[in-house]
Amino acid sequence: MPETILEVKNLSVVIDNKEKIIENLSFEVKKGEFFIILGPNGAGKTTLFKALLGLIPYQGEIIWSKRNIKFGYLPERLSPSEFKKLPISVKDFYKFKNVSEEKISKVLKSVGLEEKRFLEKNPGDLSSGQFQRMLIGWVLLGEPEVLFFDEPTTGIDIGGEKTIYSLLGKFWQEKNLTILLITHDLNIVYAQATNVLCLYKKGICSGPPKEVLTPETLETLYGSKIKFYKHKH
Repeated sequence: MPETILEVKNLSVVIDNKEKIIENLSFEVKKGEFFIILGPNGAGKTTLFKALLGLIPYQGEIIWSKRNIKFGYLPERLSPSEFKKLPISVKDFYKFKNVSEEKISKVLKSVGLEEKRFLEKNPGDLSSGQFQRMLIGWVLLGEPEVLFFDEPTTGIDIGGEKTIYSLLGKFWQEKNLTILLITHDLNIVYAQATNVLCLYKKGICSGPPKEVLTPETLETLYGSKIKFYKHKH
C-alpha cells in the first residue's frame, strides 16, 4: 500500500477577511499518484495549490509526510512576452538553477529541445509548445519529488497538448514522481489520473475517475456545461 504523502484536513482559505475561496476541504494524496484537480473557473484550484505550497495563509491542516520535500511548481500562464523584454537565452535561464551544463543538456534532451539552436534562443521566441516544454525541463532540474502543474497546456494547440501530457506521463513513470495537476480536460483525467479531486470551493468528489465522475457529479460541478464535458468523455 503506497504511503500517504499529503493529508489535507478541513482546509479553508479566506481572501480579504470575507470571501471564502475554499471551505472545509479534506483529501489525501498517495506517494506516486497522478492526482488531478478538476473544476470550473473560480472553483479555488489555483488557490489550493498556493495553500499546499505555503504561499498564502489558510485554516485547517496541510500535512506532508516529511519535512523538506522537494517541490516543483509550474504556475499557469507564464508569459513568453515577458522573456522577450530580457536579454536572456534558454541556456541563461537554466543556469539560474545553478547546475552543470551537462545536466542542462540532459534535461533539454528529455523534453525534446536538445538541439543547440534552442540553447541560444530567447525563451520568448520559442513556439508555445516548445516554451512549455522548456518550463517543464526547468522545473525538473531541481529533481523534485512532487510536481505541481496548473493547466500546463493553456494556449497550446491540440497536437502540442498531447506532447505535453505524454511528457508528463513519461516523467511520472520514469522518475517515480507524485504529480498534482489542474486541468479542465476530462480526456486527460480519464487517460492519466490515478485519482481526481472535484473542487468547487468545497470537495464535490474524490477518488478514481471512473468511479466518482458520474453524470450527476459533473452536473453539480459544471452545471449548464455538463453537455460539453459529457461529449468530450
